[in-house]
Amino acid sequence: MRIFSGIQPTGAKHLGNYIGGFTQYVATQELGEGFFCIVDLHSITVEHDPAELRTATIDLAAMLFASGLDPARSTTFVQSHVHAHAEAAWLLGSVTSFGELRRMTQFKDKGDKQEFVSAGLFTYPVLMAGDILLYQTDLVPIGDDQRQHLELTRDIATRFNQRFGETFRIPDGRYPEIGARIMDLQEPENKMSTTGGTPLGTVFVADPPDVIRRKFKGAVTDSGHEVHRAADKPGVTNLVEIMAVATGTPPEAVEDRYDGQGYGQFKSDIAEAVIAFLEPVRLRYEELAADPGELERLLRAGAEKAAAVAAPTLEAMYDRMGFARP
Repeated sequence: MRIFSGIQPTGAKHLGNYIGGFTQYVATQELGEGFFCIVDLHSITVEHDPAELRTATIDLAAMLFASGLDPARSTTFVQSHVHAHAEAAWLLGSVTSFGELRRMTQFKDKGDKQEFVSAGLFTYPVLMAGDILLYQTDLVPIGDDQRQHLELTRDIATRFNQRFGETFRIPDGRYPEIGARIMDLQEPENKMSTTGGTPLGTVFVADPPDVIRRKFKGAVTDSGHEVHRAADKPGVTNLVEIMAVATGTPPEAVEDRYDGQGYGQFKSDIAEAVIAFLEPVRLRYEELAADPGELERLLRAGAEKAAAVAAPTLEAMYDRMGFARP
């Protein structure tokens, strides 16, 4: 089985990234041949600081390896280091309609918040399709917020195959059963976010224990006193799911354990569970981040392997679309 997923190097990574992305990556690398990509080309679709992008790319590599990605087992690399990604995106743009891209909800959401909306933000899903399809991917472990983009990827691959002959495998998505959308602790109606979240509502993987305790202590719940998930209690639902993931306990068991208890003890216990959940990763991350030269070496080796795997697919795309090759 071939596995592919990507994550943007935008800012420090938070609990939602770890649950929805990193833990899935580590689990799926046991299933087959994994390719995990730091998608820096996606990061320039919105205004960015060049120096921060460069630093964040290496920093994210440290976080991925700290989370358990094994460079001897899986291929971890930077998107811009493999030129096939940008080339594939241009070719796939010819089998993607304007209407499909206009319907992408993430484009609408992000575009509404910006004065300058780049063409790159609009065509972002085509680049994502190229990322996935280049590796003849069977399985894509991603967060629930990327479900629409993966469905578009499947449509693009199907359309290309119909027009030019069988070229791509049609990938399936894998989403977390629990914790697919970790929400902001202060604004639980919004997803926890690296760039758009609240300072006290975003728990970062590298946060020290005292900071994590303070953030959970101030987490929004509701005016009631029962620890139960419900549509009208998004703050409580979010905390229950975080506790379930951090302890490996079904959400229903978490609710039963704290039934009738006040929120104070519940939030304190969640904080300690999350600290224990993240502590090994944080310590390993600090160790790896102190050696950027080794991280760069690992990324170079990953890019070389990824380029070799992607090359036959890209060449097949050019050939079947009728290009006269050099």
